[in-house]
Amino acid sequence: MKRIVLFTQATHDLERAFDYYFDVANLQVAERLRDAVTEALDHIQRHPATGSMRYALTDVKPPLRFWTLNHFPYAVFYFARSEHIDIVRVLHQSADIPRHLQA
Repeated sequence: MKRIVLFTQATHDLERAFDYYFDVANLQVAERLRDAVTEALDHIQRHPATGSMRYALTDVKPPLRFWTLNHFPYAVFYFARSEHIDIVRVLHQSADIPRHLQA
């Protein structure tokens, strides 16, 4: 399996999401988010080509893909490179995704 490389912005996205669920719900919900992220990353690592290219940048190779979390409204955006998988963002699905991906 290819190794996962979590970009700094993706790490910040995950920290904000975890903090949000911890603050508005409780630790158990935040831990379920963590587990959903782990499950998504495991899937991406095993099957990197399965992610949708809906938000793909047409002139970028490899294409930008995304995979949604189970039970949480977040998507993991990534590039499946030949040697590893770059996780670039983890965004709430109601966010202005094109704007966030250009930042």
